[in-house]
Amino acid sequence: MVDADPPPQDTDPPPSAGAAERLLEELVRTTQEASSAELPEVLDRYAGAMGMGRAVVYLTDLQQRRLLPLAEDEPDLDVDASLAGWAYRTDALRVEAADTGGLLVWLPLVDGAERLGVLCLRTDTLDGLRLWRCRALASLLAPIVTSKRACIDTFARRTRTRPMQLHTEMLRAFLPPRSIGTGRVVSTAALEPAYELGGDAYDHSFTEDVLHATILDAMGHDLASGLTTSVAMAGCRNARRTGADLAELVATVDKALAQWLPDQFCTGIFTRLHMRTGVLRWANCGHPPPLLIRRHRLLDHALERTAEPPLGLPVGLAGETRHVYETSLEPGDRFLLYTDGVVESRDETGEPFGLERFADYIIRSTAAGQNATEVLRLLIHAVLEHQHDELTDDATILMVEWHPPGG
Repeated sequence: MVDADPPPQDTDPPPSAGAAERLLEELVRTTQEASSAELPEVLDRYAGAMGMGRAVVYLTDLQQRRLLPLAEDEPDLDVDASLAGWAYRTDALRVEAADTGGLLVWLPLVDGAERLGVLCLRTDTLDGLRLWRCRALASLLAPIVTSKRACIDTFARRTRTRPMQLHTEMLRAFLPPRSIGTGRVVSTAALEPAYELGGDAYDHSFTEDVLHATILDAMGHDLASGLTTSVAMAGCRNARRTGADLAELVATVDKALAQWLPDQFCTGIFTRLHMRTGVLRWANCGHPPPLLIRRHRLLDHALERTAEPPLGLPVGLAGETRHVYETSLEPGDRFLLYTDGVVESRDETGEPFGLERFADYIIRSTAAGQNATEVLRLLIHAVLEHQHDELTDDATILMVEWHPPGG
């Protein structure tokens, strides 16, 4: 239970619709202008004026283990052992009685498919109107936090629990949000070690009706490997944004690495999913093949094709052209891209985590009703625990779930 100051007394009726609209306009304007230090005060003032009590924003740390408050006088919370964490894990509202009286209302902060943390509102009472306004505040606040953390380092500092290595800082600057999604598809990723990441990376984005998803694994575990992956990601995005097809995109990455980092190479998979039809196209450059899970079952070798050389090799070694493969997904299918550090992580006896355990964990979590983002959070923690939080290689997973309308 969170220790809290006595909540404000909600003796006055909530503001009228017209007054609420003016307060909402003021909130949007003042939060856009507020610094990270001023944001908690702005939210408190708005929540109090709207009859919702005190507001506290909690953001998840990089490893999604802790919920860290923006207000400095509040304690951290455990994602797996608190009601706040329950709201975060399930993307659902939770309400509990506060030790000091009144109620604690926990609402997930979600921007699209990206889980940011939770919003806590401390109030004496909760009726239908107040609940609606609580939900509206959380919905509005999530994109505000996303926009602010892109240019305010306080958010990055607050969500880190230890120092980050230089090459990891460089590589993380290129990474997109952990999760993106539409009504048809969700793409979500997880990678470790969070603060000592070497050459692994993922990328996902949308163009029109297509999801682009990529995973990369550079040779080594230092600044050079991080630079290799960064150049590969930049080449991928540059080609994608000029309308290149998949074969041209891979050729662009190959050329960029061979030209600028001739002594480096990396493996990777580049995919494109047409969200309306479920047609999946992909190119595999020396990487472990994707996995396909359908109806809670791993389809063995479903996306396994002839091996291709890694990216960045001289033309004579890489070959003239890259093969692009195609298949059709069924509604509810999940396909996964992963680096070898996931299945090859070993415990103290030398037993690897293994592909079978990897797929089984996803199948069981999905059958238990976990959403895609929570499945990956639990899975990457299981990989870490298997090796007692001491990974010898980067471990990265990207999972895409396709749910077309009517499917």
